[in-house]
Amino acid sequence: MSINTFTPTPADKFTFGLWTLGNTGRDPFGEPTRSPLTPAQIVDAIGQAGGAFGVNFHDNDLIPLDASDQASAQIKSDFRKALRRNKLKIPMATTNLFSDPVFKDGAFTSNDADIRAYAIQKTMRAMQLGAEFGAKIYVMWGGREGTESDATKDPILAVKRYRKAINFLCKYNLDQNFGFKFALEAKANEPRGHIYFAVTGSYLGFIETLDHPKMVGVNPEFAHENMVGLNFVHHVAQAIEHKKLFHIDLNDQVMCRYDQDFRFASNSYKQAFFLVKLLTDTQYRGFKHFDSHAYRQSDHQDVIEFAKGSMRSYKILEYKTDQFNKDKQIQKLVKLINRDNRKLTSLTNKFTKKNAAQLLATNFNRHKLAERRLPYEELDQLTFDLLMGVR
Repeated sequence: MSINTFTPTPADKFTFGLWTLGNTGRDPFGEPTRSPLTPAQIVDAIGQAGGAFGVNFHDNDLIPLDASDQASAQIKSDFRKALRRNKLKIPMATTNLFSDPVFKDGAFTSNDADIRAYAIQKTMRAMQLGAEFGAKIYVMWGGREGTESDATKDPILAVKRYRKAINFLCKYNLDQNFGFKFALEAKANEPRGHIYFAVTGSYLGFIETLDHPKMVGVNPEFAHENMVGLNFVHHVAQAIEHKKLFHIDLNDQVMCRYDQDFRFASNSYKQAFFLVKLLTDTQYRGFKHFDSHAYRQSDHQDVIEFAKGSMRSYKILEYKTDQFNKDKQIQKLVKLINRDNRKLTSLTNKFTKKNAAQLLATNFNRHKLAERRLPYEELDQLTFDLLMGVR
């Protein structure tokens, strides 16, 4: 791999959401700093950045809640033209079940049966919209599915309600022949004090209880697990091991802060590297979605630089992964710390009475085992040197 491979191409499967480059810079303490863009203008901005595969959207990123039929038709027409002239696709769609006041206490887990039904109806219509534009991945983030006080909601009943909603929508997907694969997105807190299904592993357990588990996977987001002090790479690895990594959201985050959605690899260089290495080494072939936004101080031109930087950073870390995997000194250490014993491995890989008896009869010298070298400091420093470009 050469250093000239930092330029992204559609083959990298990089995507951006309408809400990412379309972010106006508003935050809880300040008004917008950038003028709003139409969906077509956002697509043009993504096209200007160059190299992306496609664009993703929430239903109301594209069509405002109260848009007339005539206005909706015009928006979709302009959007299609923008996609064509920029040669971009729609890989993923999702539903906004968190912004409107009706969802102030949740959507699928709301205590109000009317609101739960409306949330499912809204998702059905959003699935129709996504299918109309060719999306095949459908992400579900339960941004309001939680509580501030457990006096307000039964958590067991909430999980049951969520399961019923997902089962209904899976069957609707089959009935309409949309061909969607659902990807569930976890988050521990914000905007709720406590959100149900706080981490990716929560969903991996939940999925196995569904009527159509093969149709449903996960969409981990870097910031969501990192913001509560967890190791995102480990959660993604678990999803890969379960064969449930259907989609991934890339951004960056200072640990234990609010959901910052910084440009990918702009803060957590080492963790971003190990994430890219994991995805590269396991040959992840899915879409890599940058669910992030430019700094509030940025103007529209700087937003395009934000998009370019997101893709470039990923490509650079791919290059560093190739360097890591080919570095003779690093790989010598990796081989040293990964010791195998074929005889013992064969005994522990599968239980039989014979294997158990032989294992019990084996003599281990724990003192000698404890003396075996694990040069982790050296390996970590070599990794740092490589990432800093001095190796």
